[in-house]
Amino acid sequence: MTIEDNIKQEYLDFLNSKEFPCIAAKAALARKQIKCMVANDMSSSVDDQRILKFLYAFVDHYRNSRKPFNSASIIFKQPQLQNEEMFDTLLWQRLNALACLDRQKFPHDKRVDDDPASKNFSFSLKEEAFFIIGLHPSSKRRARFFRYPTLVFNPHEEFERLKRANRYDQMKKVVRKRDLVYSGSINPMLHDFGEESEVFQYSGIQYDSTWQCPFRNKQ
Repeated sequence: MTIEDNIKQEYLDFLNSKEFPCIAAKAALARKQIKCMVANDMSSSVDDQRILKFLYAFVDHYRNSRKPFNSASIIFKQPQLQNEEMFDTLLWQRLNALACLDRQKFPHDKRVDDDPASKNFSFSLKEEAFFIIGLHPSSKRRARFFRYPTLVFNPHEEFERLKRANRYDQMKKVVRKRDLVYSGSINPMLHDFGEESEVFQYSGIQYDSTWQCPFRNKQ
């Protein structure tokens, strides 16, 4: 196995651990519907085009399959993170860079807002909205603690389908109960879509009341 293969397997083992709280991730893993890519350095733009190509391919696969519980993860080998704030900065750098490249070809997904201050905002690539989850080795949240900086892209429409099927609330209750056991508390930044902008949940950091999202989505 290559170094990249070992990193991917370590990530899948992390999700597969008995105590890991997110049952949606576990369902995607069981269905072999988690796509992984290993990139070099989260602080560099060198792999942005390759990341975008990977995520575009994921969008095509997701749209064609229409099977529930899909996820795409970008795992970065570097850098060595010093704290949560460093990861937060790099997360918004990469999302801004990817969105800038994406806007050259595609508009924002019209099912969600493009203003990060909006309660209905969601990140968008190839006109597909995503809910982002950040994992990294400096996270204070145990469920977000992984050895490599990682960005997880979850199709937003899958959450909407669960809501329409009256399955979302029950899944949410189970995940939050498991996270309470696993992490010792429920993430204080956790809100439902439409209550508050989901940007507060992307990196896993607990922001104060003065925080302003650094994401810039200008057409």
